[in-house]
Amino acid sequence: MKPTRSVYLEDIPLDEARARLADALARIGRWGPRTAEAVSLAEALGRVTAEPVWARVSAPHYNASAMDGYAVRARDTEGATETSPIRLDVVLRDGEAQRASRPAEPVNTGHPMPPWANAVIMIEHVQPVDGGAGLEIRAPVAPWQHVRAMGEDMVATELVLPANHLLRPVDLGAIAASGHGSVRVRRKPCVAVIPTGSELVTVEQAAHLRPGDVIELNSLVLAAQVETWGGRPTRLPIVADDFEAIKTAVAKAARDYDLVLVNAGSSAGTEDYTARVISELGTLLVHGVAVRPGHPVILGMVGETPVIGVPGYPVSAALTGEIFIEPLLARWLGRQPIQPATVKATISRKVQSPTGDDEYLRVTVGRVGTRTIATPLSRGAGVISSLVRADGIVRIPRFSEGLNPGQEVTVELYRQPEDIANTIVVIGSHDMTLDLLAQFLAEAEPHRRLTSAHVGSVGGLIALKREEAHVAGAHLLDPRTGEYNLPYVTQYLPGVEVVLVTLVGRTQGLILRKGNPKGLGGVEDLTRGDVLFVNRQRGSGTRLLLDHALERKGIAPALIAGYDHEEYTHLAVAAAVAGGVADCGLGVLAAARALDLDFVPLADERYDLVIPRAHYSSPLLAPLLSLLNDQAFRAAVGALPGYDVRPMGNVIVP
Repeated sequence: MKPTRSVYLEDIPLDEARARLADALARIGRWGPRTAEAVSLAEALGRVTAEPVWARVSAPHYNASAMDGYAVRARDTEGATETSPIRLDVVLRDGEAQRASRPAEPVNTGHPMPPWANAVIMIEHVQPVDGGAGLEIRAPVAPWQHVRAMGEDMVATELVLPANHLLRPVDLGAIAASGHGSVRVRRKPCVAVIPTGSELVTVEQAAHLRPGDVIELNSLVLAAQVETWGGRPTRLPIVADDFEAIKTAVAKAARDYDLVLVNAGSSAGTEDYTARVISELGTLLVHGVAVRPGHPVILGMVGETPVIGVPGYPVSAALTGEIFIEPLLARWLGRQPIQPATVKATISRKVQSPTGDDEYLRVTVGRVGTRTIATPLSRGAGVISSLVRADGIVRIPRFSEGLNPGQEVTVELYRQPEDIANTIVVIGSHDMTLDLLAQFLAEAEPHRRLTSAHVGSVGGLIALKREEAHVAGAHLLDPRTGEYNLPYVTQYLPGVEVVLVTLVGRTQGLILRKGNPKGLGGVEDLTRGDVLFVNRQRGSGTRLLLDHALERKGIAPALIAGYDHEEYTHLAVAAAVAGGVADCGLGVLAAARALDLDFVPLADERYDLVIPRAHYSSPLLAPLLSLLNDQAFRAAVGALPGYDVRPMGNVIVP
């Protein structure tokens, strides 16, 4: 079949898209909870009850002793005092109790109470007399003291659990105590996940990737989401970009499963077939929803089975799961959709948003002083790392122009609120040792986290000024004095008491393609007509280092092709060179070696952690600072090419 470019049928609001799917399911009677099945209690954890659970037996189903001691009649103990003890007769059988005037029968915890007794005296509150034939007590007991009366926990026919209840470990015990060995629960919806794309390869083939190959990972994420939300996922084999093959796979899955997820092929490219497949097999309800990321979502019906076309970019795919798949599974399972914990926070920088769409912005969150700070992560739909690093989501509504720095926002958390209070927020220059620092911190203090945002050294100092970070990473060279960081601290943080703690010394230079095919030897070669450069962002220490070097050589930045092409990390610069986007860029030696690239050293520099004194002495940062003297951490950093750990931990007070 000759490829044709498809177009969006609509670009409708999220609520309307959900309503169309709900109406289509309601018309065929599939919008409500699904059918039920009986499962053993050992298999019931995390399932949802399909009907009420009524007690079959009382718990306990007999009057039971609640203590080790002696069963007695409470009236026989009346009048006992320290100065006037009462004697009881020890009996072993009911017949003996009938003959004794004040019987006391030995019982252990959980033993049935003798029919004549209505209280228990704890064993430590009696004194044996007459060789054990009798007991003395020096205090009375009340009726039913230390006795678990029949039905104390639950009475036969009493409601134990309602329908639509998510079963917890303690619930299983309650069901068992009420006399049931199984429970009727909602049947788990069976969900097929069909990855499509001729470019896809399995993760097992990752060792032999070729240009153009894409590791298929979305089905792993989608299936894990479905399982977490109570469904039963099945990952089907990858289907190439072939209309008939995709149509066959979707048709079969629609017969065999409750829900079909077709991953990729939902956009408007010549090989995006999902919308046409659904149209030919059934009814296309929605193609294009006003959300970002996740704009090209497809909703449709094939027979009585809903089919969702999930965008291929990882962030879009994950978000589609959260906003469409989870609420549908919740409905079928008879439970409420997940309502994440929320926290009010201050957004740390300006965010521009498309006015026609609801945007779901991923952020990291930390508490700095008295404020909770939300820092936006990279917004690309294909940035899988943003899924891992995100602490939560900020929803930017349609028709707004975005967010301003300092604006209050509501964050829907992926983590527990208490995690936020134990988060160290580092904003500033990127350095590869920050990842090592985060890992070592997590191992030493599992309840603490380090999050870092790469906005450049100057951006980090500005974040400290705004009280949006605990620590800023900086390597700013003052060309007049040759001093690192201190002159800039004075400039950007007037009146703020800070401490500078050296993290590392490191080597900066030109990152070059393997073998240095263009024979580049220094910054003077960047003006050559055959050289394409990749730069760091404004405000970064690396950018300033380059500008100082160009100034010394009398080179105008405008003469360098690619000077305005900016990346935010050393590894991103190295990746641009390795991927052929540029011939060279400025960065650290470790980044070059990480991607097997060549390197021409230009300067050795000092990278400091700039810390306001109020945070420097806080318990939050103490574990992080102690790592700077940890031999294992220093060895790990020292193993990185071009890093010098000898100055690590040096304290500089301005």
